[in-house]
Amino acid sequence: MDALLAALADPARWRLVNLLAERPRPVGVLAQLAEARQPQTTKHLQTLERAGVVTSQRTGQRRIYALKPGPLRDLAAALSRIADTAEQASGPHTTYDRYERGLNTERLAAQEPGWADDRSFTFHRSLTGRPEVVWRHLTEADLLAHWWTPEDLRVSELVFEARPGGRIVQEYRDVEDTDGSDQVVGRAEGVVDDVRPGERLAYRLSPLLPDGRPAFTAHVDMRLGPADTGSGLDVRWRITDSTIDSADFVAGIEIGFGQSLDKLAAALAGDPHDTDSTDTRSMK
Repeated sequence: MDALLAALADPARWRLVNLLAERPRPVGVLAQLAEARQPQTTKHLQTLERAGVVTSQRTGQRRIYALKPGPLRDLAAALSRIADTAEQASGPHTTYDRYERGLNTERLAAQEPGWADDRSFTFHRSLTGRPEVVWRHLTEADLLAHWWTPEDLRVSELVFEARPGGRIVQEYRDVEDTDGSDQVVGRAEGVVDDVRPGERLAYRLSPLLPDGRPAFTAHVDMRLGPADTGSGLDVRWRITDSTIDSADFVAGIEIGFGQSLDKLAAALAGDPHDTDSTDTRSMK
């Protein structure tokens, strides 16, 4: 497939493929129709033959070339599968397109400091597991690290001190950057405001701009209680201190935190009775 793609990438060879699609032709005629020199045309045809897309045979003094449609059909099928993968409903590309639309809207709105202040977002999830189990996933660093980022990111550093006045640090990278060689995608810092085990967790968190300034302050209030499924989690985000440069972050809140909560729900569904870990130390 690589040889075929390389052969077809040249405009002159692509022209020859189109000419041969009409009917088999000799080298001399192909050179005339392509308005090229015959030695150059011969080299292009030899490249196409090595790639398997044309075949040739000698008839008297002439060499006749013909197109082999099979490799082209295989290539078309491969390209169609790639396109189908990219168009999967609710897949990564759908999320990307949704974020792009939100990004354009927020950038137009971000004209002066405070532009997004008091903007709020609400989330609700019905979760498997009792409130005390869910609470651990909300407050213990080793469990938080499994869900506290959108689907395409991973936590690379995490500090969460689950007490009033406790420090929060969240750093994240691309999920496929397993060795940390790519740049850090983002970092956020904050402080815990209220802790009522199994009931309420409130904190302030500020994503940082590339120059280290806070983009905005997110006031996050999580309310947890028993439900038929195990637990019900209600989350409210409220924005203050928004800067003009915070548009890119604001555009991703609804999508990104929604994905994080979906990961939390999946983690709890996969191991709803996890009570082994009690490590609340910082991840480094």
